[in-house]
Amino acid sequence: MAGIQFQSIRKIFGKTIAANDVSLEIKNGEFMVLLGPSGCGKTTLLRCLAGLERVDGGRVFIGDRDVTDLAPRDRKIAMVFQSYAVFPHLTVFDNIAFGLQMQNRPRDEIKRRVEESARMLELSDYLKRYPAQLSGGQRQRVAVARAIVMQAAVLLMDEPLSNLDALLRLQMRAELKRLHSDIKATTIYVTHDQVEALSLGDRIAVMQNGRIVQCDAPMNIYDYPANKFVGGFIGTPPMNFLPGVVRVNDGKPVAVVGESQIAPSAALASALSAKNGQPILLGIRPENLALAPSQQANTIRARVRVVEPLGSHKLLTMQVGSEISKVSVAPDQRVAPDEDVWLHFDPEKIRWMDAASGEAISSIV
Repeated sequence: MAGIQFQSIRKIFGKTIAANDVSLEIKNGEFMVLLGPSGCGKTTLLRCLAGLERVDGGRVFIGDRDVTDLAPRDRKIAMVFQSYAVFPHLTVFDNIAFGLQMQNRPRDEIKRRVEESARMLELSDYLKRYPAQLSGGQRQRVAVARAIVMQAAVLLMDEPLSNLDALLRLQMRAELKRLHSDIKATTIYVTHDQVEALSLGDRIAVMQNGRIVQCDAPMNIYDYPANKFVGGFIGTPPMNFLPGVVRVNDGKPVAVVGESQIAPSAALASALSAKNGQPILLGIRPENLALAPSQQANTIRARVRVVEPLGSHKLLTMQVGSEISKVSVAPDQRVAPDEDVWLHFDPEKIRWMDAASGEAISSIV
C-alpha cells in the first residue's frame, strides 16, 4: 500500500486540455473518488497514474517513488475497467489467476491467492464456470477479483459499475465498500454517479474542465459546496438556487428574494454586509425547505406545479418567482398541484453564493 501524489499534472489532447495543472495528494489506504461529468478529465488523470497516458507536465508519485516515466507494469498497480474485460475462453479461476500466471508464480501460491480473492468476492462456487455462465454482476466481481489478487500497492477503478442495472449497482457498491475495509488498499475510483461517490469515498475530488474544484469528505461537499457547479452536480435532485439582492437594514443584512426577506446565519452577517446592493444566489437542498402554515420570518411564496409520491417522501416541483425549485416533504404531507404555499428556509442550511462567479461567499462555518 502507498500514498499517491499528483504534482501539477498537465495532459493535452490536440487543443483540449484534459488535465490542467492538477495537484492532489491521496493518503495511504484511502478510498478517493474522482467525480465529474463526461470530459472533465477524471479518467485521463487515472490513466496518467496507471501509465496508460504520458503526462505533458508535472510528476506522479506512488509512495516515495517517482513513477512518471515508468511503464505500467513497473508501477505496482491493478486496474478494473468500465467493461468487464474477462476472457470468455477461460474459467473464472483462470481469469482471476491470469496476472499471477503471467508472473510465473508457483501453482500453490496461485491457488491460495485465487481462492482467497474468490472468497472475498463470493465467487468460490463459480471458479469452474465460464463467463458466459455468469450474470453481469458476477462477471464484474471476477474483474475486481482479478485486480485484488495481484496485491498491488494501488487499486484503480474506472466506472466499474456503469454497465450494471440499478439493483446490481446497489449491491456492488456495498460489496466494494466492504472489500476496501478488508484489503485496505489505496483506491482511486472514477465515476460520474454522485450517489456512488457519496456512498463509497473517504474523500471526493470534484472535477470540472480538467481541474479539481473541490476536494473534501462526502458530506462536507454535499452540505458546503464550493460553488454553484458542485451544488448543482451533487444531490438527487440537486441544490436549488434562488436569485436575490443583498440589502442592509439597521446594520443587519438580508437577501431580498421576490417580496420576501431571508436572513443569513449570524456567522455570515459580516461578510454579507459588505455586499450591500449586490446580487446573490441562495443555494439550499430540497430536504432543507419546509412548508410553512403562513408567512413568517425566512419564508417565501411558491406555487406547487407537480407532486411526485416516492414512497419515503414526496418530491414537489415548485414555481418560486421565475425559478423552478424542488422540495422534499413527508409522504403524508397534504399538498396539491396549483396550490399556493409558503416555503420556510433554515438560515443555517443556506449556501450563499456570489451571483456573478457562482463561488460560495465563505468557507465552512
